Amino acid sequence: MAKKSTKESRDVPVSAGKSAPEASRAMSPFREFDRMLDSFFDRGWMPSMRGEHPLWERFAAFEKGMPKVDVIDRDAEVVVRAEAPGFEREELDVSVTDGAVTIKGEHREESKEEEGDYFHSEISQGSFTRTVALPCEIDADKAEASFKNGMLELTLPKLKRANRRKLEVK
Repeated sequence: MAKKSTKESRDVPVSAGKSAPEASRAMSPFREFDRMLDSFFDRGWMPSMRGEHPLWERFAAFEKGMPKVDVIDRDAEVVVRAEAPGFEREELDVSVTDGAVTIKGEHREESKEEEGDYFHSEISQGSFTRTVALPCEIDADKAEASFKNGMLELTLPKLKRANRRKLEVK
């Protein structure tokens, strides 16, 4: 028998007295939120945003904002790594100044499905722009960029090599 929820007792088992679909829905707030949106708005024209459609999977990495970027300051160069999963090399635009790097990505995909009298067409697009300040001046003319498996890597030679020396901690 399930306990009743009161201010004193909140340890009601999730599955107590509920069917399996209700219990699984209670465990996934994202699925429940998506179901609520479906009930409020007729979203037959738009797939669920929880990755059930391949077009949404491409942009899953950007759900929480801009792509992640690492800036690594080495003696002779600065290396910038940026995640851009789902994008192709041709969809990226990188510009470099002496003190900053701007990375832009834009993707557009169209899918069509025809079966008898049924016709379904979707257009999906996503974009981002991210500007990152560099820790020192770099030689933009000698900068290099590579892209592999959704990871963009920029190698930016410094104008002035850093003179590092080891300090003794006392």
